Amino acid sequence: MDKMKVAVIGMGNMGSQYAEMIAGGKVEGLRLAAVTRMRNEVRERLNQVLPPELPVYPSAEDLYEAVRQKELELDAVMIATPHYAHRDQAVMALKLGLHVLCDKPAGVYSRQAREINEAASEEKLVYSMIFHQRTNAVYRKMKELVESGRYGAVKRVNWVVTDWYRPDFYYKSGSWRATWKGDGGGTLLNQCPHNLDLLQWICGMPKRVQAFCHNGKYHEIEVEDEVTAYLEFDGGATGVFFASTGEAPGINRLEISLEDALLVCDKGALKVCELGFHEPDYRRTATECFKKLNGEWHTIDCGGENPQQLGILQNFSDAVLKGESLIVDGKEGILSLFLSNAIYLSSWEKRMVTIPVEGSREEREFEEAFERRLAEAVAESNVK
Repeated sequence: MDKMKVAVIGMGNMGSQYAEMIAGGKVEGLRLAAVTRMRNEVRERLNQVLPPELPVYPSAEDLYEAVRQKELELDAVMIATPHYAHRDQAVMALKLGLHVLCDKPAGVYSRQAREINEAASEEKLVYSMIFHQRTNAVYRKMKELVESGRYGAVKRVNWVVTDWYRPDFYYKSGSWRATWKGDGGGTLLNQCPHNLDLLQWICGMPKRVQAFCHNGKYHEIEVEDEVTAYLEFDGGATGVFFASTGEAPGINRLEISLEDALLVCDKGALKVCELGFHEPDYRRTATECFKKLNGEWHTIDCGGENPQQLGILQNFSDAVLKGESLIVDGKEGILSLFLSNAIYLSSWEKRMVTIPVEGSREEREFEEAFERRLAEAVAESNVK
């Protein structure tokens, strides 16, 4: 096929942007074939872009039924609905033989992601996720440097993300927002999936986590608006992840301490402090007790490419039509959920939680423990 016929399910803030990109011809190989219902203000904004004859369905279920009845011809769907709906809508699309591009996260809990992965494997279709920060040249360069071993092994990771500031009005703009039942969580599940995805993508998946989630610390909400997580990795590396929607001025600073250098991503720029020697060897042989090892700082030219969501949409099109490799294989969507679910579970149970290996018996036990605690949080909020 020359062009893939795509439907956008969920015409809110992000879904309407994806529809606008496709209808505006910004994504080679994609043609907008249908959308689900949209608010009047969205319809007015896109009035000049969307084709007047474009089918608009009341819901995902109605759109899928039109496909079953052969009233609508589709090749793929893009899902940008609330988190809890992602699993059912993605699996339904895959069972209908449709390729799937899903916005983050894959679901609220890791079992939902696992079930999408199982359906995608069974149907042998393209399944990708919109973790568009992987297209950022700075993060790509950090991953390249860490994986190359040029500066030795990772010792420490520290990520402080407080540029997600939100006023009370944000949380009051929808009754589902910042609720366990409607949203499935707070800053971890809404603002931080990209950060959690990048953390494990660049440094590898932590093995254990001890975390503290503060619910409604800065806003009158039932879910967390501040998170501190201590991470342990295989090989001895440790890390701290901190996020908040109630701190200003905000920063977004990622530090990765390696054996022979320090990488710092701050304000969109990447710097490296190179020691010029292998620190573990120096440590074992040095005789100067109080010498400061300062190293030499350099700013790294990362190339500047940062196509964001448009890059992911184009890659999805190219993967289906040209067989190109995915920037984000949808099956990796479970990894950020392992992290967020483990952080929640650790905070609820006040203990260190081991992150399971995908496909293991421990994964099912982890799923059950998290879902039980989430159900308790939902029940408690209903009582209030």
